[in-house]
Amino acid sequence: KEKEKLKHSDGSSDKHREKHKDKDKDKEKRREEKVCSSCMERVKTSPPAIKSEPEEDNGFYPSPKHNKSSKREFEYKPKKVKTENDKKAKKRKQEYEEDEDDEDIKPKKKTKDKKGVEGKKNKKEEEEKWKWWEEERYTDGSKWRFLEHKGPVFAPPYEPLPDNVRFFYDGKNMKLSAPAEEVATFFAKMLDHEYTTKDIFRKNFFKDWRKEMTPEEKSKLTDLNKCNFSEMNEYFKAQSEAKKQMSKEEKQKIKEENERVLQEYGYCIMDNHKERIGNFRIEPPGLFRGRGDHPKMGMLKRRIRPEDIIINCSKDSKQPKPPPGTRWKEVRHDNKVTWLVSWTENIQGSIKYIMLNPSSRIKGEKDWQKYETARRLKKCVDRIRAQYRDDWKSKEMRIRQRAVALYFIDKLALRAGNEKEEGETADTVGCCSLRVEHIKLYPKIDEQEYVVEFDFLGKDSIRYYNKIPVEKRVFKNLQLFLENKQPEDDLFDRLNTSILNKHLQELMDGLTAKVFRTYNASITLQQQLKELTSDDSIPAKILSYNRANRAVAILCNHQRAPPKTFEKSMQNLQTKIDEKQKQLSTARKQLKTAKADHKASHDDKSKKAVEVKRKAVQRIEEQLMKLQVQATDREENKQIALGTSKLNYLDPRISVAWYSSSREEAACFPLLTVVMFDHRCH
Repeated sequence: KEKEKLKHSDGSSDKHREKHKDKDKDKEKRREEKVCSSCMERVKTSPPAIKSEPEEDNGFYPSPKHNKSSKREFEYKPKKVKTENDKKAKKRKQEYEEDEDDEDIKPKKKTKDKKGVEGKKNKKEEEEKWKWWEEERYTDGSKWRFLEHKGPVFAPPYEPLPDNVRFFYDGKNMKLSAPAEEVATFFAKMLDHEYTTKDIFRKNFFKDWRKEMTPEEKSKLTDLNKCNFSEMNEYFKAQSEAKKQMSKEEKQKIKEENERVLQEYGYCIMDNHKERIGNFRIEPPGLFRGRGDHPKMGMLKRRIRPEDIIINCSKDSKQPKPPPGTRWKEVRHDNKVTWLVSWTENIQGSIKYIMLNPSSRIKGEKDWQKYETARRLKKCVDRIRAQYRDDWKSKEMRIRQRAVALYFIDKLALRAGNEKEEGETADTVGCCSLRVEHIKLYPKIDEQEYVVEFDFLGKDSIRYYNKIPVEKRVFKNLQLFLENKQPEDDLFDRLNTSILNKHLQELMDGLTAKVFRTYNASITLQQQLKELTSDDSIPAKILSYNRANRAVAILCNHQRAPPKTFEKSMQNLQTKIDEKQKQLSTARKQLKTAKADHKASHDDKSKKAVEVKRKAVQRIEEQLMKLQVQATDREENKQIALGTSKLNYLDPRISVAWYSSSREEAACFPLLTVVMFDHRCH
């Protein structure tokens, strides 16, 4: 009976709900009235049953289960009524949200597209960027597990000169054989260079050139001074000028071809990661220049062929194929070394390598270890310095010599120096191999006491000349070392590099003369950046950084010959500065006129004109300052090589920290690009 009552009540409420739903519809008014009248009749009989439910609680619902269910049934009606209102509210809300969605469709799609593009880029970057520093290192001494590459790119074959480009000997036209003509072009290209005026260069060139001549040519060509290479020189100058005048389309074709070669040969697969190769092109034949006054300058660097090449790759890789009709000298599978290709050059018999780019894992690990060792030296350098100062007073001569040599390595960043075989290379020396003839002592000179003058050929035959005051105890020891010695005798006759390096290892694990050099270079950069940097413009900051870098290059004796086009480039730069100064003068006059007009009229138009002219003056002033800073920088760097110290001796974290401390971080992004050029950050 109770179930039937509940059914009646449910039925009546359902029809009431239908009434509420359809009461606003005009077409169904009559139907609703009929339904409502029938419903009312049913409702008259149903209320007593509904009212009796709570009254008969004990009689009709003996168990708690029934009690719970009755409550759910009883509460069901108002819930349903609420849901009707909720549905209407939800409908309104959905319509409102749909309207908003319709308005935001375009921007949402755009943002999704952007995110998609950025996501793809980020994925590519993540794929390309190998976080090797997060991986475990090999402990068995191996450098890689898998290595695959395409081998080197050889220099293009020689193209004979056109018939209208002639060579003259003793005023007469002479046709040269292809091998002799090729070597002659090497000299002709350098005709305007200072090298071709040096006797040793000319002598070595002529000697090697004759080796490439036919017997007939050897009998005729006996004096280099009678050779006329002027037409060849003019031909190559015209070719160089034609390259500069190429159209954009031609340049684009060359660029695309270079990019294609780079993608094919410029990358290798190492341990399932794509790594950039440093220089995958074999150096073309030419004349050896060397640095400084090298005794072998002018000698012929022969063409490297596939038969000279040793390939290194893994056994399970696809081995690079030699050019058709040739073969490699050897194919190795040595994972204890880092080079990909090697060959022996003919000038000094040294082995040349193709290795990975400085940004690669192998180079990065090596650099990281180097700079970490220099950091460890910073913690104990005071103790080491105190010890070698005490050793200056030692009773043993070998200990005194070792202490003075270590002082020079520390203070002057000298290389330790290695023994050289006589006649094989130039007479280059380091700290341990200095001779008596390489130094001079001055008790007092130029108002300075205890001055030592160094003059010798260092690495790559670069002259090292320095006049520096030293501590009194060092000066006295040097006088003692020079006693009873000839100019060709060793200054440190009881010291060599192996003894020094053994002592350095005892002072600190991993310590070498190069670590001292790296430490002093990095600490010098850090100190110079603190002293030179001020809150100036970006060009001024770049100049400050280059000056700090220059101080390091001078310390390490990183010199270079002035570039061949230096004077011309400086003239062009000065011309730009003069033009910019004229523009500034004109802009200032225009600003003055605009101010006068505004003073007379006091209207908005003249006020805007003044602001425009003022901004123009500021812009030109900034451009002028940038050019002037550039000129100063070039002049100061004329004979200083900044690249070597930046790549090999300066901890990149110093540069990053200096950049990060700048107040104009957002504006200084180009600055970081400049200072970190070829500067690896790990």
